[in-house]
Parts: sequence; structure tokens; C-alpha cells
Amino acid sequence: MSEEYTAVLDRFEDSTAVLLLEQDGEQVDELLLKRCLLPEQGRHQDAVFEVMVSDVEVSIRNRAEKSEGRKERSQSRFDQLSKESPSGDADEL
Repeated sequence: MSEEYTAVLDRFEDSTAVLLLEQDGEQVDELLLKRCLLPEQGRHQDAVFEVMVSDVEVSIRNRAEKSEGRKERSQSRFDQLSKESPSGDADEL
């Protein structure tokens, strides 16, 4: 039996990549892989992958278009929050 996940590259610990596995938008697990096993174009923080995990193997595919979309949404949220202050007046920052 195999499970399909969306995985986001969270960080590197030496030569190990730490991927956060998501299903239905919720983080459900972590996957540790050697950096060299990642697709070359996805060896950067916040890269998004499609991951299939079975009892005997893991397959991984880079999803560059999803990486860019997440980056844009995160930047938009940050920009929105930076314009607001706790009292609602941006001049008080």
C-alpha cells in the first residue's frame, strides 16, 4: 500500500534534507532523505514535491510551480501583516 503526500523542504541538517509531509493541507509527518536523492532543481528551502511512500520505496517529484505559488502567498501574507499594527494604525510601528 502506498500513500501520496505533498512535501515541503523545511531545512537541511548536514547532508540530510528534512521534508514536511502534508495531506489535505495539514502536516502529518516528516521524511528524512539524503540531499543527493532530491531532484537537483528542488534542493532549496521551501521547494515543494509530490512524494509517494510505500513499504519498500519512496518516489519524489519536484513541483516547482507549487513552490512559486507558496512563495507568493507567503510574501503576500507577510506584506499584509506588515501594514497592520496591533491597534490597526501602521504609523505606530
